Amino acid sequence: MRTVTVVGASLSGLYAARELRSQGFDGRLVIVGDEIHEPYDRPPLSKDFLTGRADESRLALTDAEERAGLDAEWLLGVRARGLDTRDRTVLLDDGRTVSTDGVVIATGASARRLPGDGLTGVHTLRTLDDARALRAELVHGPRRVVVIGGGFIGAETASSCAGLGHDVTVVEAAPLPLVLPLGPEMAAVCAALHRRGGVELVTGTGVAALQGSGAGASRDRDATGPERAHGPAGPAVTGVELSDGRILPADVVIVGIGATPNTGWLAGSTLALHDGVLCDDGCVTGLPQVVAVGDVARVGGTRAEHWTSATEQPRVAVGNLLAGRTIGTVRAVPYFWSDQYGARIQFAGRRQKADTVRIAEGTIEDGAPGEGGLLALYERDGRTTAVLSVDRPRPFMKARRQLASSQGPVEQDEAAVANL
Repeated sequence: MRTVTVVGASLSGLYAARELRSQGFDGRLVIVGDEIHEPYDRPPLSKDFLTGRADESRLALTDAEERAGLDAEWLLGVRARGLDTRDRTVLLDDGRTVSTDGVVIATGASARRLPGDGLTGVHTLRTLDDARALRAELVHGPRRVVVIGGGFIGAETASSCAGLGHDVTVVEAAPLPLVLPLGPEMAAVCAALHRRGGVELVTGTGVAALQGSGAGASRDRDATGPERAHGPAGPAVTGVELSDGRILPADVVIVGIGATPNTGWLAGSTLALHDGVLCDDGCVTGLPQVVAVGDVARVGGTRAEHWTSATEQPRVAVGNLLAGRTIGTVRAVPYFWSDQYGARIQFAGRRQKADTVRIAEGTIEDGAPGEGGLLALYERDGRTTAVLSVDRPRPFMKARRQLASSQGPVEQDEAAVANL
């Protein structure tokens, strides 16, 4: 290969570029990114950046010295609009084309939006620009904040807003936040962190509509509609109407209802697409010269939107790309973490409905983790399948290593992974 193009300039794209150089590729390296920003870390956006404890310089994933060492052509602020697999060219929104021998797809995912979310005061939190806009709004004294969605982004954002002194309510359509990945017992324990943090948690009901001053709110009852572009600033949001008829007053609404993989630009290509780019266990698509990594990649039947996956997949993907065939596979134990209300939640493994849960360390007090946290083991047929920790990092890392060493062929509960 003389030219490799990495489409996506975020975490997984940067790691892929690093792997290309470290694995011996010395040809032309092109990195395409739709944002104008150089690669930055997303996890702090909902935490330290939102609360003002970290500025933008703390988010940078690379520096001038490393960028020089990568010797890449950075095409930032431009979207890829197509992939011509026959002519091996990447088509860009500005009319340019990039001829390439290999492609790493790392275009990530975009936040899902609610119909009618063009109201002023309605936010998603996926990008640096999203975080800038939300942070600017949260500095204007105490606000009534409604967070729609109790997953990791929603919970972390709610925690940050509560820490800033705002009146926060979290709305979750499921019976409990994180019930699919954690199961009902441990999901209830983690849900208690909201109560401990002074945040109201409303579960088991969806959102019917957003209300706004004047004529702005959509009355569409489908809260899972497709992403749509923001229109010009209009009336301000004043409330959230729930599917059970209740209305929650709101000055700020944060929508955290998941993300959609950015595959639209691949429509018309020969690649197989289904909730992501379909890949084998080595991140290789139906074409050996095209691999996919990160949030956009459905690897071996599973799409995992986690920092760990985005950093571990590129090593294997690049090795296979340079070899021209699948010579390695991704075998890491799924892992994620979340910081909420001063507590660190860590989870590793693959939980299924039949698993039993045993508290190996710590206690549960009034439904919440006791002082000092807890370590819970998920077990099936006499073996540990997953581990959950709240503020027990050392024993968790030990259990995670043991889990990795004993990993064998197991079935994946894809619904749990896809709905974080």
